Amino acid sequence: MLIRRRSDIPPSEITPQGVWRERRRFVRAAAAAGLVVSAGRLAAQDPAAAKLPGKASPLSTMEPVTSYDLVTNYCNFYEFGTDKDDPPRHAPKRLKTRPWQVAIEGEVRSPRSIGIDELLKLAPMEERIYRLRCVEAWSAVIPWVGYPLAELIRRVEPTGNAKYVEFTTLADPKQMNGLGSRVLEWPYVEGLRIDEAMHPLTLLAFGLYGEVLPAQNGAPLRLVVPWKYGFKSAKSLVRIRFTAKEPVNSWQRSAPQEYGFYSNVNPNVDHPRWSQATERRLGEGGLLARRRPTQMFNGYGDQVAALYAGLDLKRYY
Repeated sequence: MLIRRRSDIPPSEITPQGVWRERRRFVRAAAAAGLVVSAGRLAAQDPAAAKLPGKASPLSTMEPVTSYDLVTNYCNFYEFGTDKDDPPRHAPKRLKTRPWQVAIEGEVRSPRSIGIDELLKLAPMEERIYRLRCVEAWSAVIPWVGYPLAELIRRVEPTGNAKYVEFTTLADPKQMNGLGSRVLEWPYVEGLRIDEAMHPLTLLAFGLYGEVLPAQNGAPLRLVVPWKYGFKSAKSLVRIRFTAKEPVNSWQRSAPQEYGFYSNVNPNVDHPRWSQATERRLGEGGLLARRRPTQMFNGYGDQVAALYAGLDLKRYY
């Protein structure tokens, strides 16, 4: 089951959007003047200090962005604890992101182990402002930095048997104090159909807000699938495996009566313990703010609904 904890961060403590945009303008100006060290080289020296600018993407939403401080201090990353403030308290001090390798395995013609700095240079970085909808009925709008997962997939050449992609995250008890919890079996595993993984919206993310990913948000790389519930976007990836059979994801294994393989945002299917029809946008007036209606596919239906033509999304939740 997912453990719920209400935010106690008042709006007065949230960084105004204007402040964040001023910082972004400064970073871009510095980059143009040659003052910003390349992302790969700086990340190798000090991952927490690296800037990671990306070209603005036309796939971005035009909605107001949730504040950086709130996104990086209200986190689900159960490997570091189940309370929202556990990951920002523990992950920055414990998670080591260099060296870091990602194993590419299974039904591919070019299996390999790829280092994080090679992955950073694999394709041009983009900044994509995506909505993120959590199954716990809160949402945020986040400027991610990365490139389409399809860029990596094409290079490793999946075979004709590759129907699904399985993602496995780091599970190191020496670094991750939350692995003693029985809320899930470790390591954390997620999965997509290959056409979902290849969709242009599916992002391999290395940063947010023009900076490398903070440890509590899934450093050094994570998945972002904006039309699915947030837990589908696996963090701190160490293995990407191509399979002929549908993977069993961690929440599906832990609570199959509550979580299925697809996990598309669907306001018409309630979670067994709460409604998915509305959501609370982080930073919008606190707990007493008016809730907004949840959109089918998190508002990305025009782009992704065709993937599920003929599929009963109440049965395949």
